[in-house]
Amino acid sequence: MKIGIMGGTFDPIHFGHLIMAEYARETLDLDKVIFVPTGIHPLKVNKAISPSHIRVEMISLAIESNSCFEVSTIEIDKEGISYTIDTLRLLKGKYKSSELYFILGTDILFEIEKWKDFRQLSRICKLVLFHRAGDTDSIVEDKIRQLKMQYGLKFEKIESPKIEISSTEIRNRVFNNKSIKYMLPQNVEEYIAGNNLYKGDTNV
Repeated sequence: MKIGIMGGTFDPIHFGHLIMAEYARETLDLDKVIFVPTGIHPLKVNKAISPSHIRVEMISLAIESNSCFEVSTIEIDKEGISYTIDTLRLLKGKYKSSELYFILGTDILFEIEKWKDFRQLSRICKLVLFHRAGDTDSIVEDKIRQLKMQYGLKFEKIESPKIEISSTEIRNRVFNNKSIKYMLPQNVEEYIAGNNLYKGDTNV
């Protein structure tokens, strides 16, 4: 079985995440994509995020119509800081006979060297890097070459449409009483409104 892994805070999950996951599923012929919301992120320890159960509920709502998508609470259930390498090792242990594909955005390239045991990532899974259609960023290409030459990290690049949506923008728009319609699934939009989320803070 071929399994895609998408990690993130998903606060909230939006169409950018879902389109990326579906493009990866189709392009790589994945059997399923697992969304793994972060527990305590080592690089965002002092950054406030919504409670884990809220983020899990929003993901569950967002993916309910796609039988190839599922959510895992493997990081949330773990005590202490969650490191990507540990999460991938646990998932590899659970899906021993499966091939794992870790789905990344290009922004990750510039922080991956701060990750615990990042040199080991390619030994556990295939690294899938989203190259957005139309992007010709030489800085990104240079970084990919540097990571391969210096650490042996290899990235499989796939293209996706440019979707300029961010969770930060959605939170800010809610805080400022602006519409978030068409930025995320309607049931997630209704959940945010029904639970009065993102009204008390911004840029978190």
